[in-house]
Amino acid sequence: MQRRAAAIYVAFFLVVGAASFSLIATASAPQLSFENPDHRLSQGDTFTVGDQEYAVSEITAEMEGGGGGGHGGGGGAELVRSGTIEYTNDSARYTVEWANGSDVTYDGQSWAVATDNGSETVTLVENVDRTAILTNDSDVENETTTVDGQEYVVERSGDNRTLIPADEYFPAPETREYAVGDEVDDIEDNTATVASVTSEAATLEYVAPRTNEISVANHANVTVGSTTYFAHFPDNSTMVLTQEFDTYAQYEEETAMQTTMTNGLWGVTILSGVSAFFLVGLAYMPSRY
Repeated sequence: MQRRAAAIYVAFFLVVGAASFSLIATASAPQLSFENPDHRLSQGDTFTVGDQEYAVSEITAEMEGGGGGGHGGGGGAELVRSGTIEYTNDSARYTVEWANGSDVTYDGQSWAVATDNGSETVTLVENVDRTAILTNDSDVENETTTVDGQEYVVERSGDNRTLIPADEYFPAPETREYAVGDEVDDIEDNTATVASVTSEAATLEYVAPRTNEISVANHANVTVGSTTYFAHFPDNSTMVLTQEFDTYAQYEEETAMQTTMTNGLWGVTILSGVSAFFLVGLAYMPSRY
C-alpha cells in the first residue's frame, strides 16, 4: 500500500515537472521590432538630419567576453553589435600655436619664434643651416673656428688658410613679422589669421572641413545633430534609428515578465523532480516492523 501510494505521488510530480518543462521549452521570447523607424540603414548608406548629411561608415558584430585560452574560461560569450556614423563639418575652426622661443617649420623652412605681447606681433627668424652651407662649399672647412671669442669660417687655398668672419660669410637670416589680424598663408594648406599674441605664444586660426564620428551602441540612445534616436541592430548588417522609445520599454517589460515566469517554471520542474526522487527512496526503505 505504501509503495502504491508513493507511485501515485511520483507520477503526479513527474507529470507536473514535465508540464512545466514543456512550457519552458515551447515558450517564445519577446521580439523587438519597430513598425516605422526613422532610418533603416546599411554600411555606406547616407541620411539627412536637418541640413546635415550623415553616413554609416561601419557596422560591426563581435563576440565579447567568455574568457578561454585554456584557463578554465570559455563560457558566457556575447554577440555585441555596434556602428559608427560620420559627418563633415565644413566650417570647423582649427588653431595652431607658435610658442615663444620655439622652432617651427613653415613655408619649407625652420624658423625661431619670438612674440611681443606689447605690440601683439610675432616674429619668425630663419634658422640658417650653417652646417649644410659649409658642407656644400668645397673651398671652406666643414666647421667654424673661434679666435679670441670671434667665430670664423676657414677658407682653404692650397696651403693657405684665410679666416672669414662668420657674420660676413653666412647669409643674413630672413625675418617675417605678423600682427594680430594678419593673414598667414600655407598653414596646413590653409590661410590662417593671427588671432592672439601673448608673451607665451601666438595663436593662429583657420576654418576648414572636419570629419566627425558618432559611436552607436546597440539598444542605447544616440544623438545625431539635435535629434535623439534609439539604436537597434536587428542583424549584423543593419542599423535602425527610431524615436519609438515606448516600443523598447514595452519589450523590456515583457522580457522581464518572461524571465520571472521561466525562473518559476524551472523551480517547479526541479522541485517536482527532487520530490519524486525522495518519494521513491522513502517507498523502498525497509520497514522496521
